[in-house]
Amino acid sequence: MYKKLFIPGPTHVEDEILEAMAMPMIGHRDSLYSDLHGETVSKLKKFLKTDGHIYLSTSSSTGMMEGAIRNVVHKKVLMTDCGAFSKRWGKIATSNGKEIDVIKVDMGQATTPDMVDEYLSKGGFEAVCITHNETSTGVMNPIKEIGALVKEKYPDVLVCVDAVSSMAGTEIKVDEWNLDVVLAGTQKAFALPPGLCVVTVSERAFEKSLSVENRGFYFNFEELEKKAVKHQTPATPAISLVNALNVQMDRIFKEGPEKRFQRHLDMAEHVRSWARKNFALYGDEKYLSPTVTNVHNTREIDVVGLNAELAKRGAMISNGYGTLKGTCFRIAHMGDLQLADVQWLTDQIDDILGL
Repeated sequence: MYKKLFIPGPTHVEDEILEAMAMPMIGHRDSLYSDLHGETVSKLKKFLKTDGHIYLSTSSSTGMMEGAIRNVVHKKVLMTDCGAFSKRWGKIATSNGKEIDVIKVDMGQATTPDMVDEYLSKGGFEAVCITHNETSTGVMNPIKEIGALVKEKYPDVLVCVDAVSSMAGTEIKVDEWNLDVVLAGTQKAFALPPGLCVVTVSERAFEKSLSVENRGFYFNFEELEKKAVKHQTPATPAISLVNALNVQMDRIFKEGPEKRFQRHLDMAEHVRSWARKNFALYGDEKYLSPTVTNVHNTREIDVVGLNAELAKRGAMISNGYGTLKGTCFRIAHMGDLQLADVQWLTDQIDDILGL
């Protein structure tokens, strides 16, 4: 049975987007693809407020996280760990032979500029890696403020951002916020099927990459740039997904970016209010995510059983992740979901649980 997805990715995909993927196939070295690629990147630059490089990678976001590490770090990088997914940066770095130091905060807390300042003041770091939106805890880290701090006090340090579950669901001003590498998979707030990653690369990050050895090939910024200037990719891209992203960008601009971001906040506030009334929110309320809410399971309900009942009604939510499984559950409100959708969802949960 079809289920509307209220999980932190993949997210619900609109029919218009699915239809865009049914386009007749074209050659990836044909001018038709170059035109499509160029249009899509131009729209992304406008949306993300950047004059830097934008690459489209046929991969998961994890691939480009590894690409970022291999391209811009010679030796040492600062990691920020505030949950299950932010740990991935560190695993990637160490597996590629890089030296790391880690700012670790308690689950449910955010990484703050003061913390970053304290660690960077030790010296020796080439970059700091931040997970913008930690979906395991429902916390969003203040990358704007962290970027400003780094620019003011540590201008030689690059800022790399995993914006996987935030890009297209909340405002990101890449250049103004001093963000050097920002990446996101399109299966979350962009509301496309999985398989495509968007990454922005500042000019200084690109120049830094040229001096780093052993960058690999598939995620090598220099190789990507050689083809990007021709509006192409080094290897065969996911053409259908790129077309879907191009169509989605038109839909985003038609709705209006500010209206889109407000819609996400409206959905978030509805779920938060419902959670406060019936359960509790997990994490620091000062840093709550606009795209996913982590609900503290204070009633100790059977989350698996709840999801089984929701499936009968055509919906799906997420259990808590990792150590939070069972003690929390997550409701995503991102992409093309509307306020009416999350209102319907919470009504279904109320009915199932007798709230």
